[in-house]
Amino acid sequence: MEKIDVFDLIERMSALIRSEERKKCTELGLQPVHLQVMDYLSRCNRYSDTPAALTNYLGMTRGTVSQTVLLLEKKGYIKKTADVNDRRMVHLGLLAEGGDILNKARPSDLYSQASAIFNKNESQENVFVNALTALQKANKSQSFGLCKTCRYFTTTADGFVCGLTKERLSQVDSEKICQEHTVC
Repeated sequence: MEKIDVFDLIERMSALIRSEERKKCTELGLQPVHLQVMDYLSRCNRYSDTPAALTNYLGMTRGTVSQTVLLLEKKGYIKKTADVNDRRMVHLGLLAEGGDILNKARPSDLYSQASAIFNKNESQENVFVNALTALQKANKSQSFGLCKTCRYFTTTADGFVCGLTKERLSQVDSEKICQEHTVC
């Protein structure tokens, strides 16, 4: 039996995902990058809701991200807010209408069916986690993992704390992705 190349499989899966994404975008009058931005903003924590983090996460140019943010802001899907401590820093947030559009674009029956099949064999999940980790290391990119899986995530008697920033974390923050994530 011929050895399967995991990265070839990932590329094929990516093509299927992009195809499905383009269909949804066409229905909604958007480009795939618009959904990617809104999806990211729905899943990132307060340390990662900046244009710089978004640019890093998507692996796109600052110009592309800037134009995308301007368009989504104009459509009323996202908002910009100046940081309370550093007025030069901007935070991005998903507005209710953006959330509605994102929900309409959520995975179709194709994903639901594939997920049901995939979840029958959870040991396969490690293959994808390992492949993603390898790609991130090879690309020297940040992991953008869930806050609660970070080496700096700390549980105290009073709740959660980021060991890197020494700031308190909410339950919601702990369940979102963070640009500062460091694998344990």
